[in-house]
Amino acid sequence: MEIFGHRIPMHVSLAAWCVVWEFVGRADLVFLIPPITDILEAGYSMVQTGTWQRATVETVRAFAIGMGISVAAGVPLGILMGRLRDVDDLLGLWVNMLASAPLTALVPVLMIFFGIGETTVIATVFLFAVWIIVLDTRAGIMGVPSSLEEMAVSYGASKSALYSKVLFSAALPEILAGIRLGIVRGVKGVVVGQILVAIVGYGAMFEIFSRAFDMAHFWALAFILFAAALCVASLIEALERRVEYYASVR
Repeated sequence: MEIFGHRIPMHVSLAAWCVVWEFVGRADLVFLIPPITDILEAGYSMVQTGTWQRATVETVRAFAIGMGISVAAGVPLGILMGRLRDVDDLLGLWVNMLASAPLTALVPVLMIFFGIGETTVIATVFLFAVWIIVLDTRAGIMGVPSSLEEMAVSYGASKSALYSKVLFSAALPEILAGIRLGIVRGVKGVVVGQILVAIVGYGAMFEIFSRAFDMAHFWALAFILFAAALCVASLIEALERRVEYYASVR
């Protein structure tokens, strides 16, 4: 961002928005927006409580398991769709439909199958994250130049070497992009799942704070969640840039 020819760091914009938020909160214009200083104070006190620490463990565990299953299932399925036309024709419509569908409406169905508990939250994370991973992996595999495959075959590469050392490596930037987007969607999934289940993790805390109109703690918890999602996505994005650099050098 540039103002009057001077480059302004992006965090200055964040500071400006915090000042505006503080002003709106102090002016008591909207009761749903408390001052940012009250939110920071509430967040500092909240992270020291056992309730928040237990909720964090539950949320991180459900998110990590759901994302792990999503990556383990989404990447191989995307590779198959990118390599085999019959598999792509069979599953392409369903994957695209589920990637764009309002998946929140399916969470009550998951509750019927898995009951009220952590398993439903894990399934919700999987449902939110896996389809974008499949689509980006498919796009990456389909974008691999045929010359790379022909060269590998001409040098006697086995099927396993072709997939692991040529196709997967060439498509890795797009695969990482899909995982990064899947992480963002997975965070939505874990919160939606916990809120609808409403008895575990951050979902239970959001429910308690909203019913009590404790907006300072509500926003503090939301900011912690946003910051965690942004940090994880930024780490994946940094890895993605390094992979793209080495891929271009090769």
